Amino acid sequence: MQRLFTGLQPSGALHIGNYLGALKPTADLLAETDGLVMIADYHALTSLKDAAHMRANILSVAKDYLAAGIDPRTSVMFKQSDVPEHTELGWVFQCLVTTAFLELSHAYKDKVAKGLESNAGLFAYPMLMAADILLYDTDIVPVGQDQRQHVEYAREAAAKFNSAFGETFKEPKEMILESVATIPGTDGKKMSKSYGNTIPLFGSKDEIAKAVMGIVTDSSGDRPENVYAIHAAFRRKEDLDTLYESKKGKYKDLKEALIEDIEALVAPMREKRDSISDEDVKKVLVDGGERARERASKKMVNVKQRIGVAL
Repeated sequence: MQRLFTGLQPSGALHIGNYLGALKPTADLLAETDGLVMIADYHALTSLKDAAHMRANILSVAKDYLAAGIDPRTSVMFKQSDVPEHTELGWVFQCLVTTAFLELSHAYKDKVAKGLESNAGLFAYPMLMAADILLYDTDIVPVGQDQRQHVEYAREAAAKFNSAFGETFKEPKEMILESVATIPGTDGKKMSKSYGNTIPLFGSKDEIAKAVMGIVTDSSGDRPENVYAIHAAFRRKEDLDTLYESKKGKYKDLKEALIEDIEALVAPMREKRDSISDEDVKKVLVDGGERARERASKKMVNVKQRIGVAL
């Protein structure tokens, strides 16, 4: 059975793009792989500097994972900060790569361009992510197209370590699900919290309706393309084309149809999420942290022997 690793930052409420582009395909893959699901709280620290929000976000994203169908009995769900081997191995990898190599990171350049503080943690982020992945002898990492480079960095870190100290790390492969890799937002751009163009995943029906009714449309055509592009994630193309042909020019009707399709998907998950308590989540994370650390600590014993710090 192949080993899958995935992680998500606790950086606020999720949207349907997160679910369709990451959570759902990951939940499907976890059913047939040896899976680890990490809440990347130390990664979130590069931009989130509020302890109360961090705690609330960790609990929230764990509930999102559980409501989306991830089973903690068959997959290991844990917090990054509960497994100190992540930061320990991240330091080892930082000592193997150059600053020029890290400066090539698309994510780093993009975030700095958007005004995010260029702190050292953000700069070294790819090596901590490499440690996240490589600690567990990961085979596959499901990522969006824009995150492919992170897995490439992990392979580079593995290759550099193996070359310097002997064969130790498996080089993982990225898995990009092209059909759902990018979900458009209400303005036609990629759905993203940073763009303010999202439809909430676990919002109320009224909140979903408000977001959908705000989708930017071009009044010159018979079909609202931005509405259609989002709707394509919820219906087969044949059914969708029939609907849009029968409602040609009726933008309000088409938006209402999208609202109903989103609600049909979200309502059962929202009900399940509401039934999960904070105590339930804490128990899952404590158990997952222990299981993850058992695996990670064994790997670090090998790493320390390889680099010569184990006497």
